[in-house]
Amino acid sequence: MTDERATAFVPGHITAFFSAHPADEPAAAGSCGAGLTLTDGVEVTVSEGDDLTVDGNDVDVEPVDRVLDTLGVDADVAVETELPIGAGFGVSGAAALGTALAANEAFDCGLSENDLIRTAHVAEVEAGTGLGDVVAQARGGIPIRFEPGAPGYGRLDGVPTTTRVEYISFGELSTVDVLEGDTTALTEAGERALTTLERNPRLPTLIAAAQEFTKDVGLVVPEVAEAIDAVETAGGEASMAMLGRTVFALGTGLSDAGYDPAVCRTHPAGMQLIEE
Repeated sequence: MTDERATAFVPGHITAFFSAHPADEPAAAGSCGAGLTLTDGVEVTVSEGDDLTVDGNDVDVEPVDRVLDTLGVDADVAVETELPIGAGFGVSGAAALGTALAANEAFDCGLSENDLIRTAHVAEVEAGTGLGDVVAQARGGIPIRFEPGAPGYGRLDGVPTTTRVEYISFGELSTVDVLEGDTTALTEAGERALTTLERNPRLPTLIAAAQEFTKDVGLVVPEVAEAIDAVETAGGEASMAMLGRTVFALGTGLSDAGYDPAVCRTHPAGMQLIEE
């Protein structure tokens, strides 16, 4: 134990489409698909103590607890984010990954990046709060997940560009409820979308595949459908964040459609320590 502290930043992650791939080994379980990592993200500060707060409020974040247990440390974890929680931005995965990275630094755990990513990914899978956010957030950019699982199992690539991103959220959608249900149709739609993007790995293809996936999986609520239609009517491109009642658009799509969205960009890198 040391008296040091460390802070990590992890980008938010919007999943455009995905397919679910459970496995007996949590590190091998995960999802395939594609999405955008965001300059809006999560800061995690780890220090000596035993409190866990999110934006100053005492909460229970199971993946964070699992990460600390795996690392064998007791720590004070302060999670700060401007992102809506439970709305499709990968906040729980970012909190787990940020905790792993910051705790490794603060308490000199001596783990490699892949070790830390694997620890956070397994924590998310075991908690049932996500399947692919962690590996995407560790990579950054516009990640494509071709094979599921943590490092050693998963295989990632990416769309080699950057873009302005606008988003607006209308509330939460339970990841646990969706993932614990029948995901057969969802997975088939996600695999079709991934094949489409693999043939032409460009942003317009990603959005088109995401829009088709969104129609196929039947999770769209009226306000999300209305916002997507408004963006398209204004000549823009938008789709639904998986899994959340959130619409994301490229460029100025939501602004042009008359909304007042949050604005950021795709993140050029993945998880990183912040010098204090």
